[in-house]
Amino acid sequence: MKKTLLLFFLTVFLTKTQAQSYFPVNESVQNKNKNYTVFTNATIYVTPTQKIEKGTLLVQDGKVVAVGNAVSIPKNSIVVNLEGKTIYPSFIDIYTSFGIEKPKRNLSSGGDRSPLYDTKRVGYYWNESVRSELNGSETFKYDTAKAEELLKAGFGVVGTHIPDGIAQGTGVLVALNNTENSKQIIADKITNHFAFTKSNVTNQAYPSSLMGSMALLRQMYLDLDWYKKGNSETKDLSLEALAANEKLIQIFAAEDKLNSLRASKIAKEFGLNYVLKGSGNEFERIQEIKNTNAKFIIPISFPEAYDVSNPYLSNQVELTDMRFWNQAPTNLKVLSDNGVVFALTTDKLKKTEDFKTNLLKAIKLGFDKTKALESLTTIPAAILGKSNEIGSLKTGAYANFVITSGEIFDEKTILYENWVQGTKYIVNDINAKDIRGNYDLNIGNDTYKWKIAGTETTPKSEVTTAAAAKVNSTLNVSKNWISLVLKPSDTTKSNYTRLTGFVENTENLSGKAVLSNGNELIWNAKRTSPFTAVKDSSKVEKPNVIIPTTYPNVAFGDSKKLTAQTLLFKNATVWTNEKEGILTETDVLIKNGKIAAVGKNLSDAAAVTIDAKGKHITSGIIDEHSHIAISKGVNESGHNSTAEVTIQDVVNSEDINIYRDLAGGVTISQLLHGSANPIGGRSAIIKWKWGSSPEEMLYKNQPKFIKFALGENVKQANWGIQNPTRFPQTRMGVEQVFTDYFQRAKEYDESWKTFNSGSKKGKAPRVDLELQTLAEIINKDRFITCHSYVESEILMLMNVAEKFNFRVNTFTHILEGYKVSDKMKEHGVGASTFSDWWAYKFEVNDAIPFNGPIMHNQGVVVAYNSDDAEMSRRLNQEAAKAVKYGNISEEDAWKFVTLNPAKLLHIDDKVGSLKVGKDADVVLWSDNPLSIYAKAEKTIIEGVVYFDIEKDADKQLAITKERNILIGQMLQEKNKGANTQKPTKKEKIEYHCDTLEQ
Repeated sequence: MKKTLLLFFLTVFLTKTQAQSYFPVNESVQNKNKNYTVFTNATIYVTPTQKIEKGTLLVQDGKVVAVGNAVSIPKNSIVVNLEGKTIYPSFIDIYTSFGIEKPKRNLSSGGDRSPLYDTKRVGYYWNESVRSELNGSETFKYDTAKAEELLKAGFGVVGTHIPDGIAQGTGVLVALNNTENSKQIIADKITNHFAFTKSNVTNQAYPSSLMGSMALLRQMYLDLDWYKKGNSETKDLSLEALAANEKLIQIFAAEDKLNSLRASKIAKEFGLNYVLKGSGNEFERIQEIKNTNAKFIIPISFPEAYDVSNPYLSNQVELTDMRFWNQAPTNLKVLSDNGVVFALTTDKLKKTEDFKTNLLKAIKLGFDKTKALESLTTIPAAILGKSNEIGSLKTGAYANFVITSGEIFDEKTILYENWVQGTKYIVNDINAKDIRGNYDLNIGNDTYKWKIAGTETTPKSEVTTAAAAKVNSTLNVSKNWISLVLKPSDTTKSNYTRLTGFVENTENLSGKAVLSNGNELIWNAKRTSPFTAVKDSSKVEKPNVIIPTTYPNVAFGDSKKLTAQTLLFKNATVWTNEKEGILTETDVLIKNGKIAAVGKNLSDAAAVTIDAKGKHITSGIIDEHSHIAISKGVNESGHNSTAEVTIQDVVNSEDINIYRDLAGGVTISQLLHGSANPIGGRSAIIKWKWGSSPEEMLYKNQPKFIKFALGENVKQANWGIQNPTRFPQTRMGVEQVFTDYFQRAKEYDESWKTFNSGSKKGKAPRVDLELQTLAEIINKDRFITCHSYVESEILMLMNVAEKFNFRVNTFTHILEGYKVSDKMKEHGVGASTFSDWWAYKFEVNDAIPFNGPIMHNQGVVVAYNSDDAEMSRRLNQEAAKAVKYGNISEEDAWKFVTLNPAKLLHIDDKVGSLKVGKDADVVLWSDNPLSIYAKAEKTIIEGVVYFDIEKDADKQLAITKERNILIGQMLQEKNKGANTQKPTKKEKIEYHCDTLEQ
């Protein structure tokens, strides 16, 4: 009984004290208004799908008390009759930096940004781009001016955060309440933010690439798991914050369709549930986007048309960019039609007022209005777990709503008021009278014809004399007060007539007129006819014809994803790369993605038969060393060892160089990390399946490779840095890096073996992705491809490998390999070299074009590679140089770009020759493939024809036609007065071994 009384007392006492303000008030009276505000006779959207006609909305203390058709109105109520008006929940934008200044780029003393390789922070995570300990609420400062922009656009609540770094800390949920500061923060920690971008406030070199950012995220999550289990002996405030904020909504700023797939990949690896901030190009990979099963935040910052009036400048604009301008407004419809759940954001808009314009454009192109409203109200509320508080007008929710003249997504609809937490913000005067129409205007003895047109909120004036002479006039209307100035046609004169008056009756306007001589008169205007909008049929805006999306959505993309065929080539010269050698007048049957048969007089009723008489068929070219189709950096140069990064994370499936490689007969490439550090990143073996996703392009169950490097690049000799500080700075230092890392990896591997053999008792070792990868090399589970030039270093790395009981798999470049080919043969290493590159830098001065043949004759497996986007399209001609310089047989020379690289990559059991059962990676050539006149007529991967020379000609014609259509649309856009952007030529960076990301 005593407990019950105590509980009752505390409940009453706490309720009373919470209801009272304990702050001193010196700017107004202390008593607060406890009246109700009642909005009656309105069309009310409680939610986007729950609509009430002639409804009543009851509000008190900033909350919805009741809503419906039979709401009892309390006595102490202010009643607002909204007959003919509509109420909607205010919009929510959960991705902004509202009220938070983005950290400025940090420059060290002296004004330069010298790279920092190790952190100077104590007590935080080792990488300074992990800033998870930050909270947006701590730097938040309410921005009234920006709030008014958002209120005018219909927004009532925004999420905001510090947009800086890879782990950016927590976000805050803010009500756009310009009146009551104490109510603005709805939740001080609502979201946890991540991105692939490095922090502005650090000079730390790592990560310097997208793959580095992905590796850092993985290591961060592994460290978090290890830390939470109590394995660390030191305190880490960054990891503490990550652990504390795990249950918040995790938002990842992907900012690109492929980055969304990458972020989703990390989320799946670690059991996370990212809400992905997109970029607007999701429609280009809609199936993959859908398959992420993620919720998205989508911007609608559509690009402006290019000014293509100058035909020479317009040639600089890529078809991809022209097409994106045309297709971008369809993104919302495509996402919605495919069941992707998303909220909308104002992020990336040049002006907040463009939000409605762009949204209406998307709606005109088929985006459903109800879905649009959901993406601005109930969906963002649900994403934040705040459905009971925001996003609807259900009982108990914040009284966040807009009052409009009609349907909210109608161009003519006027937004009158935006109420946030029961506080009114006036956008347009709801009591303003519509004075538009035709009037007879009398000013003293003078009569005029006065036409008021324009819109209800921004009327425009046209005044003419009785003789139909135009009189210049300026009209302003505010809160039903009219101000009209009649100007003389002679601009040198100043005999203005000024009219003012208050609108009481729109049929009869009247007021006071002040003449140029100061005399005052009474003026009046009688409406003779109502305003009627006249539509100019010649100006009826028709939506642009939307260019269909292709796979990929760039020039030379296909209208649909390609599929495998059964193909029968008849009477070709077949280069088998097997013991059968080169066969003439021979057939090749491709079925179910495999080589089904090679022989004479083959037949298959289901096959597409191709007459290959006089033509040559080979297995596809394999480029052992390539850097095409990589996103945001071929080098992770931030550390001297980056074994934790992988090119597999950053394959760019949209790169036009893929198609160009196919046109040159290339079917497989090994995409290698660059040579910026002694121990680089892991490789990706790719099949060039044009139109497929990055994951689909990855060679299935591929052997594990990693890039190492020797020479000038790794010791920063040619980086252009005045004071390079990263170890090593000498060739002998490079050897010590290898020895040190392999010794550490060996100890790391042993520590895990010990832990696992001891029933996993005690503190677990830290999972280190870098050392884990190097341990795979020692355990012969990963192969090294090493960038190399000078014989002494080549011998050095073989000695280091033998010391740790493994073998180097491949020396690439290896331009002094001819000097040590006997040692290479003894070690068991292969060579992937250039045919005839020499003297392009100091350490290449001893290179000779006989290098490849000499190593081949010594018994070393030799391949020719490109290391260059342009050369990879003509590797067939590079192979021919082995015949020229080394008198190698044509058959063996051809193996330099087919079977031999397959052997070096340990995939020769599946590809590299035309053998029954192997993958049908096949090229049909017009001539001997070693001839400079030979063209790849068909390039086939697993039975799919990814390049066809006849279809290529059709594609080129289609591209010309499409450009002309898009140029016409853009010219029309400019003629309508729309903003345009200047044509600019995009300089595409073609990666090489030494390319550093800027």
